[in-house]
Amino acid sequence: MKALLIRLVTCLLVIQSSALRAAEDTPYTLMVFGDSLSAAYGIEEESGWVTLLTNRIEDEDWPYRVINGSVSGETTTGGLVRLPAMLDSYQPDLVILELGGNDGLRGLPLATLKQNLLKMIDLVEASGGKILLTGIQIPPNYGPRYTVPFFRIYGELAEERSLALVPFLIEGIPQQPELMQNDGIHPKAEAQFMIVENIWPFLEPMLKDD
Repeated sequence: MKALLIRLVTCLLVIQSSALRAAEDTPYTLMVFGDSLSAAYGIEEESGWVTLLTNRIEDEDWPYRVINGSVSGETTTGGLVRLPAMLDSYQPDLVILELGGNDGLRGLPLATLKQNLLKMIDLVEASGGKILLTGIQIPPNYGPRYTVPFFRIYGELAEERSLALVPFLIEGIPQQPELMQNDGIHPKAEAQFMIVENIWPFLEPMLKDD
């Protein structure tokens, strides 16, 4: 019994030591905070762009762990509620903020969208994190009186708050229907690498290598 206890304690110490070494090897944290576009909706998680981005960061030896804090169906109102706890739990150095699409699909007020995004930006910056904002577009059938000012919000926020901005997260994908799932909103697995390519030129300059 005593020998078994010693082995168990030894195993726990080894696991703890491995976790500490992993934390030391990845001193920085990148958190993706988004909705179904970032939560691998309709595809395997390992095929999603966040996993592909994680693999690229690891392959290029950037000292970051990646946390995917995305939830399918999330609106900016829901994100604003969840964000403080996520910041407390993970203390990210960098946040990719990808929210607003579900606000648009539900036709929610644009003033609320912008206000919620601003509040989330404030929360991240107050926690000491940097932000990469991703622009979102919604289908044209919502009409230009809504879709045009909706899309402009992201550029306005980036300019007002001096934020890095991915102009359109899924740029180049909706124009190829064969790359979209049947709902016409979410990219298929084979298009996920294109999202990483859209993000990387804006993300790479923000990464720390020390």
